[in-house]
Amino acid sequence: MAPSVQQVDAPPAGGLICAPEQIFDTGAFDQGLKDALKGTSTSAEIRSIAVTLLKARQKHGRENIAKAFAERPFDARPMTRAYTFLTDNLVKSALHVAKAVLHPKPNPTASEHLAVIAVGGYGRGEMAPFSDVDLLFLTPYKITAWAESVIESMLYILWDLKLKVGHASRTIVECLRLGAEDFTIRTAMLEQRFLAGDAALAGQLAERLRKDLFAGSGREFVEAKLNEREARHIKYGQRYVVEPNVKEGKGGLRDLQSLYWIAKYIHSVNDAADLVDLGVFTEDEFRGFVAAENFLWAVRGHLHLINNRATEQLTFDMQVMVAEAMGYEDVKGRRAVEIFMQDFFLHATEVGDLTRIFITKLEADHVKAEPILERIFRRRPKVKEGYVVVHNRIALKDDKAFLSDKLNLLRLFEEALRTGMLIHPDAMRLIKSNLHLIDGEVRTDPEARRIFFDLLLKHGNPERALRRMNELGVLSAFVPEFEPIVAMMQFNMYHSYTVDEHIIQCIANLAQIERGELEEDLPVASSILKRGLDRKTLYTALLLHDIGKGRSEDHSILGAQMARKIAPRLGLSKADTDTVEWLVRYHLLMSDMAQKRDIADPRTVRDFAKAVQTVKRLDLLCVLTVCDIRGVGPTTWNNWKAVLIRALYRQTRRALETGLEDLNRENRGVEAKRALREALSDWPRKELQKETSRHYDPYWQALHVTAHVVFARMLRDVKDDEILIDLHPDEERDATRACFVMADHPGIFARLAGALALVGANVVDARSYTTKDGMVTDAYWIQDSDGNPYDAARLPRLRQMIEKTLRGEVLAREAFKSKDKVKKRERAFKVPTHITFDNEGSEIYTIIEVDTRDRPGLLYDLARTLANANVYIANAVIATYGEQVVDTFYVKDMFGLKYHSENKQRALERKLRQAIDEGVERAKE
Repeated sequence: MAPSVQQVDAPPAGGLICAPEQIFDTGAFDQGLKDALKGTSTSAEIRSIAVTLLKARQKHGRENIAKAFAERPFDARPMTRAYTFLTDNLVKSALHVAKAVLHPKPNPTASEHLAVIAVGGYGRGEMAPFSDVDLLFLTPYKITAWAESVIESMLYILWDLKLKVGHASRTIVECLRLGAEDFTIRTAMLEQRFLAGDAALAGQLAERLRKDLFAGSGREFVEAKLNEREARHIKYGQRYVVEPNVKEGKGGLRDLQSLYWIAKYIHSVNDAADLVDLGVFTEDEFRGFVAAENFLWAVRGHLHLINNRATEQLTFDMQVMVAEAMGYEDVKGRRAVEIFMQDFFLHATEVGDLTRIFITKLEADHVKAEPILERIFRRRPKVKEGYVVVHNRIALKDDKAFLSDKLNLLRLFEEALRTGMLIHPDAMRLIKSNLHLIDGEVRTDPEARRIFFDLLLKHGNPERALRRMNELGVLSAFVPEFEPIVAMMQFNMYHSYTVDEHIIQCIANLAQIERGELEEDLPVASSILKRGLDRKTLYTALLLHDIGKGRSEDHSILGAQMARKIAPRLGLSKADTDTVEWLVRYHLLMSDMAQKRDIADPRTVRDFAKAVQTVKRLDLLCVLTVCDIRGVGPTTWNNWKAVLIRALYRQTRRALETGLEDLNRENRGVEAKRALREALSDWPRKELQKETSRHYDPYWQALHVTAHVVFARMLRDVKDDEILIDLHPDEERDATRACFVMADHPGIFARLAGALALVGANVVDARSYTTKDGMVTDAYWIQDSDGNPYDAARLPRLRQMIEKTLRGEVLAREAFKSKDKVKKRERAFKVPTHITFDNEGSEIYTIIEVDTRDRPGLLYDLARTLANANVYIANAVIATYGEQVVDTFYVKDMFGLKYHSENKQRALERKLRQAIDEGVERAKE
């Protein structure tokens, strides 16, 4: 059946967000135009007067709609109708001026007729504040000079009103021909709405489209729209990306519109509500459709109004403002923006569910071509009793029999994994509407536990089962503590996913390592899993590691308390529960130690080994840490982090196996000197002896022999007052190693940090050592703005800028005024500053940890402040988490002592906070 293309009138006045006369008073405009045109003669004058009057009406209408929408921020449908109503009146008024005033034609010939038709979203009567105005100018035959003049004059008026007009002038024959060739044009004409002009001509088009274009072409239209949807999702991202596109992204408005277009084309419906009567959606599902559509349109409306232009992406800064506009408030440790984004993702998930259901209905009606795999491989997989295969998906033979055993709600997922098939949406529907059957009895049933852990451990693809269980609410029904983190937004630039999706990504990474797919990238984690560990404990810990998020308490502590209750309910023994609780409590420990502390300091490894206690826990924590970091986002894991985690693991394992007493400076120093002698075996013995005796112990323990060799050669050749620089890509660590040798003087660390920041280099590690003969040997590891080592072509400019800054030709503090900026989209984040002093984490240094907002000049500001306070910086470790950074300094006072005095610590903290605050103010300017 071909869709009926009805001539839909303008939106009903009663469905507007405010009274029609507050939007556009037609009578007042007509009278005002009539009065204003008295005595005018030229076309330019007429158009100028019309535009002036229309601009005033447009401004008045837009202000009233925006004001009413601000008072009723969720009333999306009346808002979209109001903007459509306003646009209709502007278009009709422009046509009236062009046709009746500028180019009157009292007795038009048969060819001098014109119909103005709204198409696309405008035709559907759904307009955001700055939506495009898509118009079709329809003529009976080839366009005449009169029609051309009317259209041109009308368009100039609309353009003067700053409307973004998409337009086409066609005959009926051209509409049919172009619609047959282009699905975008066909879709636009599917939603045509007569505005003004020749109604009979518009009626003819509607009839010809129905009979000659749409009839019998349902399957090809459906395939085109579904292919278009797939391409759009690839371009604009999946459902859980943290800065989603409201219109084009997965689960966005375009997905809902695609459903409506297909429904209209196939079922001839003019309202999505008709899909309930046709049996496509249930009443509940249709309510979900309406709620999702209303919410997404409301978000889009506020997004346009805040930006004062058409914009569709919910960037971080926009998320905060839209949440505020919609009236969201902070609740129990959660920011309003996080609650708003959780609602957004829940609605996006609902759109995904509805799309699946709808597509399956099309397949059942043979409107959509059967899946290609089914056409190629006709052999059906064998399914267990109670299941059938429909369109290559696993379906239920008898709903009533299925529901008679509550455990079947879990068994279905096991059968889907076992056979490798997707679950039929009708079966999903049944599960979703019967989640109440997963009760306390099911949660503690031994067979239910077995099924659940088999889904995680047995079939090699736990990600697929978990994601589907999560989307249908089964995971939250079986583990109720999971529900609060479903679709929970983590409002920062570090995490790319919602909390639940992050957990699923972590488990997907673990399954990949187990399948041997990441052996080259993750040799340590892969070897741990090959040797064997308690998989059940590890998967449980990974599933629960972030379950405490979204509260005001520390999520690791809260999560551990929750794990102590959940693990026994899942059937874990007391010993395994203890291990899971410990892993959840300390799941950030290894990552923090590796990224925020100097792992070359024996005390770091010793403290970590004492916390971990056993090799078994170390193995579990190492794998969990790797999966956790990799599950944050597609680019979070890199070689730098890999090297740090690997080194900490290997040193800690050796210490646990051979005894902590092996961890001392002397042993490391002896080994490092031996390695240098071997590397420089061609050097005279006297020069080698000079080199090995000129450095203090910390120098030997912290650097690899490759750096020792570079420094040895630089020190051998350095002249008085000379600055030597060696830049070398360290591919193993995804960074460039920058080595500096020069005479020591106060503040050199800060000047180096400033020089590197000025060339846009991000410092990830920095080490400073003074030799016994008064030279500085500093090693920095730097990355470019994309987190990569500098390629060879960029190194000369890098060297040149560093030399200029070190010679004083460029003053870092002055140069930073234009460079040290916080990007607009990053300003929405609240990043409190925490400064801690630790005298236990190192034997000879005080560790100052500064946790604050990241910006280009931060390290320089902190280093300069410490230098001005006569603080000696031995090394700095920098860990970046999106907009947040933790800069850790290993320091001594001018006498070579730790900062034990609380008064000195507080005085230093005040100076550091002042430097941070001043830098933030400078960055905002």
